[in-house]
Amino acid sequence: MASTAQIRHADQDPLRSGVERYYDYSLFLMVVTGFVTLAGTGKLDPAAMLSVFAALGLRAYHLATRRKLTLTVQTTTRLTIAYIFFYALDFFFLSNSFIAATVHLVLFILVVKMFSMERQRDDVYVAVISFLMILASAVLTVDSFFIMAFSFFLLLTVTTFVTMEMRRSYREMEKPPGGEQVAARALGTHIATSGLTPTQRMARSLSWASVALVITIVSGAAAVFFILPRVSSGYLSRFAARSAYVAGFGDSVQLGEIGRIQQSDDVVMHVQFAPRTMVPADLKFRGVALDRFDGKRWTNTPSTYSLRSPGLNFASSGLHTFLTGLPDWPRGKAQTIEYRIMLQPLGTNYFFLVQTPVSLASDIRFYGVERNGGVTSQDPTRQIRIYSGRSEIRTPDPTLDVPLPEQFPGGFRQYLALPRMDPRIGELAAEVTRNQPTPLGKAMALEAFLQTNFQYSLQMYTAEGADPLAYFLFTRKQGHCEYFASSMAVMLRTLGIPSRIVNGFRNGELNDISGSYVVRARNAHSWVEAYIPGYGWATFDPTPAAGPAPGATLYSRMLLYVDAMREFWSEWIINYDFQRQETLTTTTISSTRQLFDSTRIYLRERYEQLLKKLKNTEIAASEQPRRLGYQLVSALLLVLLLFNTRRLLRMWRERRLAARPENAPRMAASIWYERMLRLLGRKGMVKKPSQTPVEFAENIPDTRLRIRVSGFTDHYERARFGDSSSDAAKLPELYEELEEVLKK
Repeated sequence: MASTAQIRHADQDPLRSGVERYYDYSLFLMVVTGFVTLAGTGKLDPAAMLSVFAALGLRAYHLATRRKLTLTVQTTTRLTIAYIFFYALDFFFLSNSFIAATVHLVLFILVVKMFSMERQRDDVYVAVISFLMILASAVLTVDSFFIMAFSFFLLLTVTTFVTMEMRRSYREMEKPPGGEQVAARALGTHIATSGLTPTQRMARSLSWASVALVITIVSGAAAVFFILPRVSSGYLSRFAARSAYVAGFGDSVQLGEIGRIQQSDDVVMHVQFAPRTMVPADLKFRGVALDRFDGKRWTNTPSTYSLRSPGLNFASSGLHTFLTGLPDWPRGKAQTIEYRIMLQPLGTNYFFLVQTPVSLASDIRFYGVERNGGVTSQDPTRQIRIYSGRSEIRTPDPTLDVPLPEQFPGGFRQYLALPRMDPRIGELAAEVTRNQPTPLGKAMALEAFLQTNFQYSLQMYTAEGADPLAYFLFTRKQGHCEYFASSMAVMLRTLGIPSRIVNGFRNGELNDISGSYVVRARNAHSWVEAYIPGYGWATFDPTPAAGPAPGATLYSRMLLYVDAMREFWSEWIINYDFQRQETLTTTTISSTRQLFDSTRIYLRERYEQLLKKLKNTEIAASEQPRRLGYQLVSALLLVLLLFNTRRLLRMWRERRLAARPENAPRMAASIWYERMLRLLGRKGMVKKPSQTPVEFAENIPDTRLRIRVSGFTDHYERARFGDSSSDAAKLPELYEELEEVLKK
């Protein structure tokens, strides 16, 4: 009786009934919007559209008239089994398309679910299917109609899930006694003062609140995805602390500044190589080249070729003449690589290019090319973010035997200038190279000497005296890359070989998740470029290896996932433009078409194999009909077993609990009570849903039977609600007594 009163009380609550109606309408309109959006793409066939629209119309009629049509579980199961065969028929004969048949299947599930919703879980399924229709519409086409429909769908999604939570709270809430009178008095006062019913006021407030929430969501999403990333990367990032990068890659670099950069683990850039490009084992990204050294600081001689162009071709006549005012770039057999770099804001205007650059393309409009080979941006309105390059990597032939010229051109003066230094440096260079007659041999000998006799260290030190290089070479004998590169460059100059140092980055970590090489600040590096007669400027790296790289750990693996997400954000949100939109669209269409074609070919092959098997089966049936009959019966039994596995398991579990009811009194009591009801039902005594077990027992006309059922009910309730094992153990015996009474 309490449950009946509670139901009646809930039905008389106008606010609760208003929430229920608002929720039903909102969920229904959510489904309608999703289907109309999908139909608006023009990809649905007329039969599917008419069928679903008819079902939606019937559902709308039921909502308007407050009627309820709910399919039973048996009907839903039968329709689902029937549609399995229809799906095969649709796929092979009607639609002749996997996509169309699958869309029909989803629409069928939607219609069946829409008329079989009993629990909140079913409502969530319907909402998810509606979202899938919106998602399918976005894949098929995106136009102004889709944008408007999606905005309305977002509004309905908010109202649906808000009212879903309100309805759930109502169903879980139990009002205290006297609540009806309090609610009635509040309702009468509200109507008298506002002129609106609580249902009307709730609907109006919820609608306006949902509209405001959707506008806030859209505005916030626009700010996050389009405004904030671009503002922060273009303007706010100017206030970030980037002095270390600016100092390390500027026109003037002091010894030790690259070492300070190497203390950081920040990501500097992501590099993607063309699919057919063979990535070199020792990869160097050339930044700034420096040619003047005063003993403690390297500087760059100002000499820049400026031009306005969407890209650079280093083989163009004007640029080639400027660069070849000094000896040519390296000549000989080369390995060509193509790459694309996404650079993080570093505060420097240098492009980092793989040696030796052949071409460069970016959105920068004004470029500067230094005589040392460095490439800078002279566009004050844009930052260097993403650019593509093509470079050539050459290695000098060790047998090259071309002596140094007696006199270099005047442009070589800065590459041979020496600072005030300890004379032992020159003596050491002569001693190391005394057995090498060629410039290439001398350079290689100095490189090997520094690599094998000194140690690499990132530990900074200040007790250098007046000559840091002499302190490094003769006292400390360990340091970071700047000291190795500077020592080799100076010793080359003492031998009359032009040299300069280059600051950039070396190698990187392959992120197999995104397919990009991750270059971090710790990859900052300095190396040497020396002019070798008959070849050109050659690259030498005298710095010894820093030791084996640390092994992969769970933490490092998680960092790769984080970096892949960050790269995706920068690639498709911060730097998303029309070119990437076009690339994404083309790639998506191409890959989708390939997937569809391969799927169609695969299914066609399976279909032909199926036809072949059917023909073989037909031949076998004509020759051995009895064997085929056995096989068909076995297959049918197997299918029935698979479809009824869950039911069989449930029956086995019920039998096990019924045999030993004392092990699980609550569940066993329910099983035996259901058996008792089925036993009485066969004699015409059916329990009404509104009756409690006690009321049902009291309404049995036969006195003898009523006493037995009442006793069975007492033991059932003590076992079911009191978890009494002794009462549960008596239920099988009482059930047998009932059977004996009914037989008489």
